Amino acid sequence: MKIPVLNISQFKESAPLNDVYINSFSDHIQRNKDLINKPHSHNFYLCVLFKEGTGTHEIDFNSYSINPGRVFFLKPGQTHFWKFETPPQGYIFFHSQEFYDFKFLDHKLHSFPFFYSNQNPPFLDITPENLQKLNLKFKEAYTEYSENNLLRELKIVNSLNDIYIELTRVYTVDINIEKLSSPGYINILEALEHLINDQFKSEKLPKFYADKLCITTKHLNRVVKQTINKTTSQLISERIILEAKRLIVHSHENLANIADTLEFSDYAYFSKFFKLKTGMTPLDFRKKYF
Repeated sequence: MKIPVLNISQFKESAPLNDVYINSFSDHIQRNKDLINKPHSHNFYLCVLFKEGTGTHEIDFNSYSINPGRVFFLKPGQTHFWKFETPPQGYIFFHSQEFYDFKFLDHKLHSFPFFYSNQNPPFLDITPENLQKLNLKFKEAYTEYSENNLLRELKIVNSLNDIYIELTRVYTVDINIEKLSSPGYINILEALEHLINDQFKSEKLPKFYADKLCITTKHLNRVVKQTINKTTSQLISERIILEAKRLIVHSHENLANIADTLEFSDYAYFSKFFKLKTGMTPLDFRKKYF
């Protein structure tokens, strides 16, 4: 079974703006329960603010608790799933990359730390004081989206940008801002992650990626170490394991075919690699979900 990839147009109501969607979270899950009642991915950026509710949010096989005052961020391609224990309340918005980038030519989405790297946490906990302030900003964006006032689209994109700025300030309060704002290292890491996403099945060694980026392997490792405290080999392995988990759980392929899809020489090597990185065999991992 192929993981469903949801499109913004599936969520839109009548006469919507292009490439953006905003709603109260309770209304969102009620209206779209048939779309979001199973693991899926998106082709857009997503942000959710929870005012009430508890449960679990699984993002790429990592589980995070849902609590009042928690904000979640998702990038295109990430698989996720909601499971609620008590009724959720809050706001949700999502938009395409083009919706943002066309309005802010000098500022890109990846400049925000929660979208900067897959290695950064996809959530943020905010204080009751900040929750009250941010809730008003989300509500203002939702109200503008729901009405048809003059310069509506401009007001919405500015509201979302304002929300992102406020969330970034909270997100980075205990983080070295100089490291986050180093454009050279940010650009290299972003380019590396894009290359890994495109080539990880066939290219599993750091030298390939360093050559593609026209830098030495040593310098590439230095960039990765200083930005996210990992090695290039770790990033490659993590991407392979993530794809393996997605295929093991969301496809009906046998494990040998999955090993072949990921371009391992044989299943035995794939199983050994998977167990080394996860602590369990591919078969044991599949049994966890079935």
